[in-house]
Amino acid sequence: MAELVTMPKLGFDMAEGRLVRWVKAEGDPVDKGEVIAEIETDKATVEVETSYAGVMFRHLAEEGTDLPVNAPIALVVDEGEEPTDDEIDALLGDAGADVPEKAASTEDENQDEPEEKKAEEEPEPEPEDEADSEATPAGGARSSPLARRIAEEHEVSLNKVEGSGPGGRIVKKDIESYLESMRAEGREVEAEAVGKTLQPVTAFTAGEIPGDEVIEMSRLRQAISRRMQDSNQNFPHFYLTRVYKTDALMKLRKEINQLLPDEDKLSVNDFILKAAALALRQYPNLNASIEDEEHIRRHGHVNIGVAVAVEGGLMTVVCKDADQKPIRIIAREIREMAGRARDRKVKNEDIEGSTFSVSNLGMFGIDEFAAIINPPEAGILAVSAVQQVPVVEEGELTIGSRMKATLSADHRVTDGAEAAEFMGVLAEYLEEPLRLLV
Repeated sequence: MAELVTMPKLGFDMAEGRLVRWVKAEGDPVDKGEVIAEIETDKATVEVETSYAGVMFRHLAEEGTDLPVNAPIALVVDEGEEPTDDEIDALLGDAGADVPEKAASTEDENQDEPEEKKAEEEPEPEPEDEADSEATPAGGARSSPLARRIAEEHEVSLNKVEGSGPGGRIVKKDIESYLESMRAEGREVEAEAVGKTLQPVTAFTAGEIPGDEVIEMSRLRQAISRRMQDSNQNFPHFYLTRVYKTDALMKLRKEINQLLPDEDKLSVNDFILKAAALALRQYPNLNASIEDEEHIRRHGHVNIGVAVAVEGGLMTVVCKDADQKPIRIIAREIREMAGRARDRKVKNEDIEGSTFSVSNLGMFGIDEFAAIINPPEAGILAVSAVQQVPVVEEGELTIGSRMKATLSADHRVTDGAEAAEFMGVLAEYLEEPLRLLV
């Protein structure tokens, strides 16, 4: 029996998605629950699974096509089944769906034109100079804007780089791997040249300044733009910053990590997530969102969103019920979800349902920053680097471990005094970290 596969609704606010790549080609066998395509939404690129088993009979949409939710994208049939065009049209009619026009239909129409007219409209391409082609950094290969920019900066032809992204797309790590291999070869050449006559150093000349580049914003970048603009304009933010003593936390983390394998070691952020979740349980107004002009929704679950840097933007993965989980489980879940987000294989449940967010830029050595609230949440904690700094302890100057964190809060939901108390409870957990383990 023929079954239609439609554009799934991968979020309550999703209206359309872009079909990025077909994983299953026409004629491939398909098992129930198997990934058949990759869909790009406003939030992420996700894998689409089918609830049918059989054979991928026909793609009803081309890669790169934007489609509304529930639009048909493919037809799966039983093995050996060959539905006619009339049967397919009837199936689409029953579903109330319009099939997106495929590029092939345009090609069929062009075939009806006289050959002489097509010859006039399509002049023969000029032969491409091979040397010029090699010198072109973009190289014509499928690549991300960031990969192209890095390639241009280092004068790398993308034709020489093997892509590891979807459909062989070249991404940042591919360029970095290629550059690393070139550096290694360069060191070998340099070693062979020892003892030879050194060439005189040529005078430095500035290179040609490149022209402006206009790039298309990805769906993720567009979504970030809309949400952050809305939050910054319509959410009355206020900010509180506090310095936390982290000597005991860093010591405890070191002792715990000595007992764990490398793949399970805990980060400072894992302790912060647990501490924030426990503090939120005591201050439900910060684990809340505006329901309407007259109501605030205090969420029963404490679901901590964690900002993860991905190619082309930022994504928030969500640790559900973080106040109920041991730190080791929090660490494992965040590590797995962040890995899927960076590999563009995020699941829908990975990115939905957050009630409060944490953004940590400590790994970049940032001293202090304030984050924009992620709607519809009421707060976000911006965490900076743990640093060894001069401090005064009992009247004496010494070296201590310190970390700054800034809370951005929605003034419609909470006030300064309550937010300050929350930051104080957070200090109790972080400065006496054994509380997080019991």
